[in-house]
Amino acid sequence: MYQRIDGENWRHVFIVGDLHGCLSEFISQLKHKHFDYHQDLVISVGDLIDRGTNSPGCLALLDSKWFRAVKGNHEAMALEALDEGEGMLWQINGGNWYQELPEQVQQKVQQALLHCRELPLVIELHTQGKLLVIAHADYPASQYRWNQPVDEHLLVWSRSRLNENLRGGGADIDGADEFYFGHTPLKEVSHFHNQFYIDTGAVFGNKLTMVQVQ
Repeated sequence: MYQRIDGENWRHVFIVGDLHGCLSEFISQLKHKHFDYHQDLVISVGDLIDRGTNSPGCLALLDSKWFRAVKGNHEAMALEALDEGEGMLWQINGGNWYQELPEQVQQKVQQALLHCRELPLVIELHTQGKLLVIAHADYPASQYRWNQPVDEHLLVWSRSRLNENLRGGGADIDGADEFYFGHTPLKEVSHFHNQFYIDTGAVFGNKLTMVQVQ
């Protein structure tokens, strides 16, 4: 469930919002940031697939040494569909691209999707004396702790903390300096307490957000 990354192994570290198949927008951001594929790292908040034009291309990023990701709810829906042979929930949420692939391509993409089983749900990044936590939708506890058991469904689906923040409530999550989430498309990056929400809806024609944290 948890993966730890030491920032000292990289020159610069970026966190990117939900890609949803927007590979060309992502590549444009990398160029804009002068990203060095040999020295820099990108960590994704998940939802690499669905709705956009190049889900297979975004999935292929998982084979790159400079790219890490947590599992999003769209990866979770895809895996559930492949496991149970019932893909209606996935299809109505943008997964219809998979059925439209030629059979040979579909088999290759299926292997990439199954690789998503191995994705962590939480990434802990140590950088410049700070502890950063990356998860898809939420860290569903009042305090962060390494390897602490938390509800996997809430990690990839919950909007309750964000909704509370939007209402003017909420609080810090203890145990880490900053938390980075995606999942809910917002018009701009939103910062509440020690939580950053960085899905700015690139797949809906808005800007793809990529935050430099080191």
